[in-house]
Amino acid sequence: MNEQNSEHGCAQVTHLHQSGLPRGRIAEAPSVSLRAPRSLADTGLPPVFVGRLVLKSTLLNGKSSFSDLSERHRLPVSVLEDVLAFLVRERLAEITHRGATDIDVHFRLTEAGRDLAVDEISRCSYCGPAPVAYENYVEIVREHSVRRQRISQSDVRAAFRDLRIDPALLDAAAASLNAGRPLLLYGPAGSGKTFLAERLGLLLQGDVPIPYAIYVSGEIVQLYDPLLHHDAPAASSAAAGDKRWRMCRRPVVISGGELTLEGLDLRYDAAAGFYQAPPHMKANMGLYIVDDLGRQRVAAQDLLNRWIMPLDRAVDLFTLQSGSRFSAPFDVWPVFSSNLDPAAIGDEAFLRRLGSKLHIGPLPLDSYRAVFEARCASLGLAVTPSAFDYLLHNLHMVNGKPFLACYPGDLLSLVNASVDYRGAAREVTEEGLREAWDSYFGAVTDHNSRYPPAIERPGKKLAAGE
Repeated sequence: MNEQNSEHGCAQVTHLHQSGLPRGRIAEAPSVSLRAPRSLADTGLPPVFVGRLVLKSTLLNGKSSFSDLSERHRLPVSVLEDVLAFLVRERLAEITHRGATDIDVHFRLTEAGRDLAVDEISRCSYCGPAPVAYENYVEIVREHSVRRQRISQSDVRAAFRDLRIDPALLDAAAASLNAGRPLLLYGPAGSGKTFLAERLGLLLQGDVPIPYAIYVSGEIVQLYDPLLHHDAPAASSAAAGDKRWRMCRRPVVISGGELTLEGLDLRYDAAAGFYQAPPHMKANMGLYIVDDLGRQRVAAQDLLNRWIMPLDRAVDLFTLQSGSRFSAPFDVWPVFSSNLDPAAIGDEAFLRRLGSKLHIGPLPLDSYRAVFEARCASLGLAVTPSAFDYLLHNLHMVNGKPFLACYPGDLLSLVNASVDYRGAAREVTEEGLREAWDSYFGAVTDHNSRYPPAIERPGKKLAAGE
């Protein structure tokens, strides 16, 4: 196997360990915009909108108290007092109990309030945390922009200290982040492109506030996604006084072969009456990965054309059901991953917008051995002295398979499953590797020749990547 050179040199990725990796080390100061609102006006939301939100949740949950509403909508009591005063004034609610403390207040809906709540639920059933005003969201994204990240070489070495990765590759990737430029990782399937793309999120420093939802042009767009947004440490989370925001680690969001042009727009749920943000909007202030570029159900050229304006201007345009349009920040570090050669992906106009194009190919022999041994250790499998030599000479070399980063983990997972099934000794044997190989590649081949003709003698030294 010959090493291939990209414009930044040969990129080889080896995974050794998957835990204990550091996150960002810069703690960003809390924003003035994240201070808890003291009044309804401080929320930036229309009083009628907040009032109707409270009406809906009260209808669905029966009698309400300030304690219930504060937990449900992430609003402080001082704001709820303004809301209740508004509802009582409009004869939509009435107080049923007022205790000794400000929070010990209970109320119920009037008949007019119930009618309005039913009508509002039929239009929009959202009853979660109160959204934040769109202008406030834009301000926060600008303040915590991923484009303000500055990564040093020492940061890179520390973040990837337990991974075997070509330093030239990491330096080139970090440089593209510092330059605010997109990155394309390309090479054969199984070479570790997706793994590396995800792990580049380790270079993103600091935590960011993510709103549960935003309010724009009279509509709600749900943004927080518990599958994509992971809570920051408790000390950092406490920095957000406005509970409508959730302090999270900088997001790392992946879109794969399922991505379509429609998937990059707001998704309106007609039954629920509100919108879900697209994946790249959920990735704002973080890393957005488009995996398997060129394998989507939409033509690669059409998909790439969709990205031209966001990549150039750092904004994206969205259209609501009402016809209103708004521009949202496109504040992500885009990383594209593809099995295709760059020339086959897009035209010169798009390729010019990609700051770095890095090739990831087969591993050198010593790195491949390191991956194999590390995976054995993680699975608790002992290795017989001849096992790796058998994998190398009787399986890889006979069948002409390159040393791709995915093979050790995939093969050894099958060996481990077989050992557990049979109750056999927890070790990797030649027979176990042969069975795993046949199962993995779906073919039975001749494994009897100890050294194939391509290797002249047992003592011949294999060159790295050969």
